Amino acid sequence: MRILITGAAGFLGSHLCEYLINKGHFVIGMDNFITGNPANLTPMAGNQNFLFIRHDVSNFIFVPGKIDAILHFASPASPNPTSPYGYTNLPIQTMKAGAMGTHNTLGVARAHNAKYLLASTSEIYGDPLEHPQKETYWGHVDPIGVRSVYDEAKRFAEALVMAYHRYHGINSRIVRIFNTYGPRMRLDDGRVVPNFIQQALNHEPLTIYGDGQQTRSFCFVEDLIDGIYRLLMSDESDPVNIGNPDEITILDFAKIINQIIGNPTEMEYLPDLRLGDDPQRRQPDITRAKSILSWEPHTSLEAGIRATVPYFKEKMGLHE
Repeated sequence: MRILITGAAGFLGSHLCEYLINKGHFVIGMDNFITGNPANLTPMAGNQNFLFIRHDVSNFIFVPGKIDAILHFASPASPNPTSPYGYTNLPIQTMKAGAMGTHNTLGVARAHNAKYLLASTSEIYGDPLEHPQKETYWGHVDPIGVRSVYDEAKRFAEALVMAYHRYHGINSRIVRIFNTYGPRMRLDDGRVVPNFIQQALNHEPLTIYGDGQQTRSFCFVEDLIDGIYRLLMSDESDPVNIGNPDEITILDFAKIINQIIGNPTEMEYLPDLRLGDDPQRRQPDITRAKSILSWEPHTSLEAGIRATVPYFKEKMGLHE
């Protein structure tokens, strides 16, 4: 297939580009580098099956030649207010990527009669009252809260995709992505995985906001990309959760990081600075992914972290 991937220089987008090229597809990557990292495209440099177009998906999109599939991954994604790449510091761009970017990419899909896959998020569930979260759960979201620029952009994007699916017959997919980690994450992203790994490698105390009892579930990027590809190749038009259902507290996660890296320094507990509507618990129900896609994650948290640490060492200039 000839596949367009928006957000191609991002953490997930770049892994998708590489994966699809290795599957024998021709990939057109699109990014404006507002949060994407040009270095993430290095593995595709010079590959005859890769074409890059620098473009903001909020503007009209023209791609030469036939397009068989579109994967819309362009959007700021970090909730961390201290990161320059966090969506609270890029609120208008985030809303435009979710609204106008989705509209523009759907227009390309309609013009080419192409498959369409939207990268949605577990954030559409908000601070959930249901646990774990099934795709049938409508969510518990503050429409004007500080996180709403991302949450509501993705909820609108899902609604728009389904409108095009029902009205125009677009062959669409929606993946709801839960916390994912691995190589090519931004070191200055501000989220827990890069923060903890860098602190541990520097033999610094790992900073815990609050009591550390908030939970997350972490999926290794290779597992996630496999699930996304299976969804793309399926006939499923309803949303599908892709993530790791193994729930862990942030405190226990910090202990695992210290153990793997060999950081002798203990934790540092700080006042809870998380955004006001930050979810206390987050865990996917992946029953649909198992039954429809025959997918579930296979990489243990320890194995995934061990596979991620060398990337951080290289970027931090650390050597064995």
